[in-house]
Amino acid sequence: MRLFPFLKKKDFFSKEEKEQIVHAIKEAEMQTCGEVRVFVESRCKFIDPVDRAIEIFNSLKMENTELRDAVLIYVALKDRQLAIYGDSGIHEKTGDEYWKEAVNKMLYHFNKDNYIEGITHVIKEIGETLAEHFPYNKDTNKNELPDEIIFGK
Repeated sequence: MRLFPFLKKKDFFSKEEKEQIVHAIKEAEMQTCGEVRVFVESRCKFIDPVDRAIEIFNSLKMENTELRDAVLIYVALKDRQLAIYGDSGIHEKTGDEYWKEAVNKMLYHFNKDNYIEGITHVIKEIGETLAEHFPYNKDTNKNELPDEIIFGK
């Protein structure tokens, strides 16, 4: 049973590309108790993709992580918009400039039509940042959020 049945799974990426993204998430989360999720859809219904990312973050209840250390990577492929939203725990440690720089790194790859490389590269870097501030603890760590990509319309 799908958690959000109203979200249709689109073939934005090949099976191998999806596996690359999920693998990057799993690798990043092996270093940290933080959580990373990726949401992909065709169009951004909002003028500001950050507003859309916040809406999705809240609808996925990502703010319910114990340390408020979840990060959402939001991509609207056809509209060529993206945003990265970090919960309060990680945002307090990184600040606005960190997220702007991460978005710029993704845009660098996206502008060359290297979507998978852009997403996986930023996931890796976010994982390293989460590990610095929220290190993995084998005794207490649990995967609080699913690792699979979420596809919107």
